[in-house]
Amino acid sequence: MNSINRRDAILRLIATRAITTQEELRQALLDEGHDVAQATVSRDIRELALIKTVGQNGQYCYAVATGEDTDELLSRQSEIFKLAVIGADCAGNTLAVKTMQGMASAACAAFDSMRWEGNVATLAGEDTFFVLCRNEGFASQMRDAILRSVR
Repeated sequence: MNSINRRDAILRLIATRAITTQEELRQALLDEGHDVAQATVSRDIRELALIKTVGQNGQYCYAVATGEDTDELLSRQSEIFKLAVIGADCAGNTLAVKTMQGMASAACAAFDSMRWEGNVATLAGEDTFFVLCRNEGFASQMRDAILRSVR
């Protein structure tokens, strides 16, 4: 099944059930015949811009962000990014972004939400995250934009 059908299934599932974890969502998709890995579910959640809100049962559940939620989320992520990032450099088509200790994962998630053109994949550690770019030009452009935004 393709990603559009899978994402439609995700939206239907979170609208009809209180789904609290990625694993619970993955299992619901498997039950419906979608052969899906946890990494794919994670990417779908990010690309659908799903958020967690308090459900009727008092637990945090996945939901579709409203326009207001999305604006607030993007604002928070931008602020986290600016506070966490302390530098960036590139080598070939790979961008290395240096962050405050323990902040690379949060800064990387914020970076991913910005949906940069030329971003192939990201990988976060403790105080650095890496961006695999389509080419050296994209890496250089991203580095320059990041350095401008955190000054």
